[in-house]
Amino acid sequence: MQSAKETASNVAASAKAGMEKTKATMQEKGERMTTRDPLQKELATEKKDERKYGAELEKQEAREHNAAAKQAASGGGVGLEDPNAAGGARTGHGAGSTF
Repeated sequence: MQSAKETASNVAASAKAGMEKTKATMQEKGERMTTRDPLQKELATEKKDERKYGAELEKQEAREHNAAAKQAASGGGVGLEDPNAAGGARTGHGAGSTF
C-alpha cells in the first residue's frame, strides 16, 4: 500500500515539475519575442534555466520525502526523529539559545 502511495506521489511530483518547466520555457519564449535587446534575451534564458532547476530540485526533494515516509511507515523510520521532541537531546548550534 505504501509503495502505491509513494509511486503516486512521485508521479504527481514529476507532473508538477514538468508543468513548471513548460511554463518557464513558454515564459522565456514570450520574453525573447517581445524584446530586441540581446541582454534581455539572455536574462530571459537565465531566468528560465533557474526556474527549471528549481522545479527539478523540488521534484527530487519530494521523491526523497516520499521514500522517507514509506520507510517510516514500514517501521524503519531511521533519521526521522525530532531532536526537539520530549526526551531528545539538544546539542550543537542554537541548543536552547536565542539571538
